[in-house]
Amino acid sequence: MTAYLITNVSVLGAAPTDLLIRGGVVAEAGTGLAAPDAVVVNGTGLVALPGLVDLHTHLREPGREDAETVETGSRAAALGGYTAVCAMANTSPVADTAGVVEQVWRLGREAGLVDVQPIGAVTVGLAGERLAELGAMADSAARVRIFSDDGHCVADPRLMRRALEYVKAFDGIVAQHAEEPRLTEGAQMHEGEVATRLGLTGWPAVAEEAIIARDVLLAEHVGSRLHVCHVSTAGSVGVLRQAKARGVQVTAEVTPHHLLLTDEKAATYDPVYKVNPPLRTAADIAALRTALAEGIIDIVATDHAPHAVEDKECEWAYARPGMLGLETALSIALDVLGPQWDLIAERMSRAPARIAGLAEHGHDPAPGAPANLTLVDPAARRTVEPTELASRSRNTPYAHMTLPGRIVATFLRGVATVLDGKAVK
Repeated sequence: MTAYLITNVSVLGAAPTDLLIRGGVVAEAGTGLAAPDAVVVNGTGLVALPGLVDLHTHLREPGREDAETVETGSRAAALGGYTAVCAMANTSPVADTAGVVEQVWRLGREAGLVDVQPIGAVTVGLAGERLAELGAMADSAARVRIFSDDGHCVADPRLMRRALEYVKAFDGIVAQHAEEPRLTEGAQMHEGEVATRLGLTGWPAVAEEAIIARDVLLAEHVGSRLHVCHVSTAGSVGVLRQAKARGVQVTAEVTPHHLLLTDEKAATYDPVYKVNPPLRTAADIAALRTALAEGIIDIVATDHAPHAVEDKECEWAYARPGMLGLETALSIALDVLGPQWDLIAERMSRAPARIAGLAEHGHDPAPGAPANLTLVDPAARRTVEPTELASRSRNTPYAHMTLPGRIVATFLRGVATVLDGKAVK
């Protein structure tokens, strides 16, 4: 295995130091290190972070390889500074059996760019009618610990309770797509002034908030772990704040796009801005940013959702919801939070690794730690060109925007997956 000597790099914004990576770990840290056999990486002006971990990625394989594959999504993740991603279950076939989650897990290992941890479906076929093979997926080679019907809400409260009870046996988590479907039928965007002006059916904030309120009560009653996907409203923040104050075992995520983009984007009728849950208001964004800084919202998760051209470049009403996120997430976090490196490391690496139970990930670069890390140039600015993205799809809402920060290198267990801003393989 190649050894790397990263010179004069700032770990989480601290004074410059050298890092020697050897044998899959950070072997040494200090000034003036020497290693004649190591490849030298000039870290001057760069910041070293623990490798990012995404709790919410859609890799589309199996079934929609025209939009993304495990390999192309893994490459996009590595270029975004990620060393681990959790792959959502809404594939075709759905990842609701041990066989499918093991297939995704093995494809991730074969790609070798990031650790791909499958998320299993809560219900068979995401239909919300009966529980999937949760125990079999947990006992599989993939060792699934997070279960989600993301894209669909587990709307039946009895079924949600049963799922929460079931996963307690192996310290699992149910990750809920919070959307009361009877309140969002036919919805096209956030219910508010812009939707009224455009004449589009609205997706009310209460549809999210009601499910979160119900589920934190169920989790509290059962004594189980709940994770709330892509929180998007100020009201949801209030529900989470109260639940955490009571000691409920609930964690929550926010996406980069919900931290930056408002529902005014829909006024262009450009389907790239169609997402579920929808873009909300400036007041919601302010509440989400505050909650993220305070820890009421635990993590930033991309909800990376690639789509084939025909599923996005069409009329708004027929377009599939979702946006790309892996290659731009850290830049959005820098734009929103500024260079608060410890906070960024907590929200984008340590906390998601803890939630997912990924023991090798989320460690700050230090002697003895697994060498899962990323190097960032905070002074650089990059213009997002869709044709230059590693993802097989092009549905980025940040096309032609200039964003702060550039991923210079990413290491997975001491193996360089990105060097000088380019994928190694």
